[in-house]
Amino acid sequence: MSEYQAIPSFDDLKVAHSIIQDHAHVTPVLTSKAVNERAGTSIYFKCENFQKVGAFKFRGACNAIFTLTDEEATKGVATHSSGNHAQAVALAAKIRGIKAYVVMPKNAPKVKVNAVQGYGAEVTFCEPTLEAREGTLNEVVEKTNATIIHPYNDSRIVAGQGTSAIEFLESHPDLDTIITPVGGGGLLSGTLIAAKHINPAIKVYGAEPEIADDSYRSLKAGSIQPVLSTATIADGLRTQIGALPFSIIKDHVDDIITVSEADIIEAMRFIWERMNMIIEASCAVPVAAVFNHPEKFKGQQVGIIITGGNVDLGNLPW
Repeated sequence: MSEYQAIPSFDDLKVAHSIIQDHAHVTPVLTSKAVNERAGTSIYFKCENFQKVGAFKFRGACNAIFTLTDEEATKGVATHSSGNHAQAVALAAKIRGIKAYVVMPKNAPKVKVNAVQGYGAEVTFCEPTLEAREGTLNEVVEKTNATIIHPYNDSRIVAGQGTSAIEFLESHPDLDTIITPVGGGGLLSGTLIAAKHINPAIKVYGAEPEIADDSYRSLKAGSIQPVLSTATIADGLRTQIGALPFSIIKDHVDDIITVSEADIIEAMRFIWERMNMIIEASCAVPVAAVFNHPEKFKGQQVGIIITGGNVDLGNLPW
């Protein structure tokens, strides 16, 4: 893994964009008058819920897997994930024609587990802690000799995730602000590299649940702080921020905004009802951040990356 711990450059992001363009969708940007009225500003949604596997994670996984050497590829790939990265690795591996081994926590949403298995990956379940995920992954790698594709602590992943912001600013260069959710930090760090290079004046924020606020606390402390709770409805944001993403985020992010569980659910339901668009709780977090801070974003053109749409319809929060 050490060879993939360097901070990627904007040129690395452009290379990633060229690698994935034959496999990933260029996702649409949508707007809503009702949302703008609710927010008191103009919001543009980069809809990665319409990406392959229903999430932005396909970008990073695709870049990582298609940059493997043929020798590495023959041994397969392995990862741990609560869902979207797992699906992304499984599909990218299937497209390349190689084996994927995925460690998933027992409490991962069933819809995501089913999708991972549907793409042909071999799933191993573990307890829902970071220690269990990483320990189980190490056991799988010892048995298979597969290459680890870490969900966020990998420069290939960060570069791939940053391609969403490149597309966003190509289509909407006048954005004043971009907001992404932050869990492991791959998307936020990749967005920072892309957005700050393209427009140094742009503001970039992370958004995080109040009860899973390790990134917020880490930013304030200047060093990585532990996850104190994984009880948030935003299942994609339950993980610890990674060392590589944090090294980028701490120096470049404008701020990280936290929101309550009630606000996440309200924002999620508002987008479902008013835009007729399925979004996950994780990407309702930045929507709630804008809804809760109208004074911060008033008069701006605000871009929000809608990170995914893989929701367990049998377990909705309303």
